[in-house]
Amino acid sequence: MFILVNLKTYPCDPVAVAQAVRDVDESTDDARVAVSPQATDIARVAETGAETWAQHVDPVDYGSNTGHTLAETVADAGAVGTLINHSERRLKLADVDGAVEAADRAGLETVVCANNPAQIGGAAALGPDAVAVEPPELIGTGTPVSQADPEVVEGAVAAAANVDSDVSVLCGAGISTGDDVVAAGDLGSEGVLLASGVAKADDPAAALSDLVAPL
Repeated sequence: MFILVNLKTYPCDPVAVAQAVRDVDESTDDARVAVSPQATDIARVAETGAETWAQHVDPVDYGSNTGHTLAETVADAGAVGTLINHSERRLKLADVDGAVEAADRAGLETVVCANNPAQIGGAAALGPDAVAVEPPELIGTGTPVSQADPEVVEGAVAAAANVDSDVSVLCGAGISTGDDVVAAGDLGSEGVLLASGVAKADDPAAALSDLVAPL
C-alpha cells in the first residue's frame, strides 16, 4: 500500500515530518510511505532519506518560463515523483498531458488526481503511473471517501482498469486512520493520499504509525 503525505502549505516542520516518514517506511514491509513538501523544501526533505515527491510540475521545458516549476529541477533537488492536477492546483487537460510528459522526461513517477470516475478514466488515458480519486468536497473533512462514497473508489478502479490496467489507483480526501487505509484497499485502491491527518498532527510519527499498523 502506497501512502503519500502531502504537506500542502501547512505550517509544519517538513524535515521533521520527512524523518518520521522515513522511519515508518523503514519499519514496515506492508507500506511504501512518501512525503510531498513545497517545492522550496524538496532538497532538504530528500536529504533525510525519505521518499520525496513534488506537489506539482508544469508542462514546460528549459527556457523562458518565469514562475513555473520545471520537472528536471524537481528531480535534481531529489524528488522521485510528482502529483499533477491536484484539486487545489487544477490544470487544463492539455496541460495535464504536458505535465505528465515533462515528468516522464525528467524520470519522475506520476500521480494524476481527478474528482470522479469519469475524470479518472480520462486521466488514465494520459499514461501516468497512477491516478488518484479525490472528491474535493471531502478534502480536509476527516471523512474518508471510502466511507462517505465507496462507489466513487470502486468506480475509479473500474474506470482506470478499462483504460489501462497498468495504471494504479489511489484514493484521497479525508484519509486519517489506519482503518481508512484498509478500507481503501478493500475497495481496490493501491494507495492513499492524505495531508492534514499527518501534517497537522501534534505527533506526525505517531499518526504515521497508526496509519500502517493495521496493514
